[in-house]
Formats: sequence, C-alpha cells, structure tokens
Amino acid sequence: MSFSWAIISNLKIMEQKINTFTQKFIKGYSIEVTPRSASNIESFKDVLPQNTRVYIAHIENEDIQSMVNTAKKLNDEGFHAMPHFPARAIQNEAVLNHWISMYKNEAGVDEALLLAGGRSKPLGDFESSIELIESGKFDQAGFKRLHIAGHPEGNKDIDPDGGETNVSKALSWKQEFSNRTDASMAITTQFCFDAAVVKKWADNIKSNGIDIPIHIGIAGPAKLQTLIKFSIECGVGASMKVLTKRARDITKLLLPYKPTQILNDLGEYKSQDPSFNIEQVHFFPLGGIKKAAEWAKEYSN
Repeated sequence: MSFSWAIISNLKIMEQKINTFTQKFIKGYSIEVTPRSASNIESFKDVLPQNTRVYIAHIENEDIQSMVNTAKKLNDEGFHAMPHFPARAIQNEAVLNHWISMYKNEAGVDEALLLAGGRSKPLGDFESSIELIESGKFDQAGFKRLHIAGHPEGNKDIDPDGGETNVSKALSWKQEFSNRTDASMAITTQFCFDAAVVKKWADNIKSNGIDIPIHIGIAGPAKLQTLIKFSIECGVGASMKVLTKRARDITKLLLPYKPTQILNDLGEYKSQDPSFNIEQVHFFPLGGIKKAAEWAKEYSN
C-alpha cells in the first residue's frame, strides 16, 4: 500500500461522527439545483427523501422555460420546488408577472426564494427583494411560502463598504412584513464553513428582533479545490480560512471536504440553547446532488 493511500485509509477510520442532536438538525434539509444538474437526475425519488424542498437557481442568459420545466419535474415527483427570483435580473413588472404565471400555471409552484441577485447593477426596474415583495405579485398569485436571502459574512453587492447597515435595515423591514403576512417565511443563507461566524451572525440578528427561522447554507461534500473556487466566486469571506487551513494539511488535502465539523458545532449550539434560531440545513451540492444526498442520508440516520 502506498504512503498516501495508507494515510487515506487511516483517516477514513478516524472520520468524525455526527452527534445525535445534529442528526435531527440534518433531517428535513433542503437542497439547491440548477436546470443542468437536475437534468442529470432521472428520478429525484431515487435520490432525495420525499417532500424535500428543492431550490432552483436562476441562471441568467438561460431560457426561463428550462427553470420552469425543472420545477414541474420536481413538483410532479412529489417535491417542493422553490425557484429563485433575483430582483436585479428582472427587467420590469411585466417580466415578473410572466415568470410568476409560468411557474404557477405550468409547474404548480407556490413558493419562492426572493433575493437581490448577484448583479452589481439592476438589469431593469427592480433592485432588491423588498421591491419584489412590495409589488404584491406573489401574494396575488397565492404563494404560500417566501424565503429571503441571508449573508452571515455580509454582502458587498448590498453593502459595498463591507458593513451591515443596508442588510440590517432590509432584514428589519422583512421582519415587519413577516409579522403581517400569511406566507411562511425563512432566511436561507449563503454557504459558510465556520460555525463561530454563523453563530455570531445569528445571535446578532436575533438581538435586533429578527425571529424569522434560519435555514443555514452548507456546502455538500466536494473536492477542496472545487469549494475554494465556488467560495471565491460567491464572495465567501472569513470562514474561507477553514478551507485554506485544510489546504495546508496534506493529510486532509487528500480527502474530500465533508461538512461534519460545522454541522456538529451548530448542533452543539442548538443543544445548549434550543432557542438558537437556526431551524434546518440547506445544502449547496457543489460536489454533486447525489453525493450530498448520500452523505445526508448516512449522517441523519
């Protein structure tokens, strides 16, 4: 046996186990797909637990019909399709009405993730998820669940100076909306790698009166190089130190990243403080949908 494979074999034996509380934390997870990644899955029933909520990323320069078709496939198989509505990629109210109508009438969608989107400047009339909510279009269409984006490490598209002023004001407005709407709401976050960063952010917004449940973004199992690439593209900040530290350890570099540590840490926080406002896990399957689902199945049982 070669030296490297001997290290891998020993590390697999020593792999960290998920604690009992975290197992409950993982059950009921949601997951993100793109039309392209979803097209590689013949039947989601063979991959995901029934009734899983599946977010559909909006891909710019791709026909909206491909996203609608993905939503229909998921809903037809008994899942909960939740498409992204990125405000800055929506030209005007007519386009918004068209998208909502297509998702509702062709795919049976009644829930959505509302976010500003990754553009630094709006394509048209909408700049923020608040403006999408204020349009009243989702309420008129009978959407029962509206999720909003959360950023434990900040969002420079919203706060260019790296602060939290605009994000905090937006969350407070959405909390007030949550108090008066019939729609169920949750904050779905960007993926992170450091539980301490997540806890500090979650505790901070809670102290500011935000009690909307948090669905914490977690990167699924993947090669370290893949995670670093996506982290840079998505603007993941301080918690990337977890990855760079791992990259310097040759024994860990040989193994794919798994989210065991961060989930154990978050589960520990939850066990110590049941009011800790993270409700469930949302997986970004950067290493593949099947890998993320298989890992979740193994560690939630």
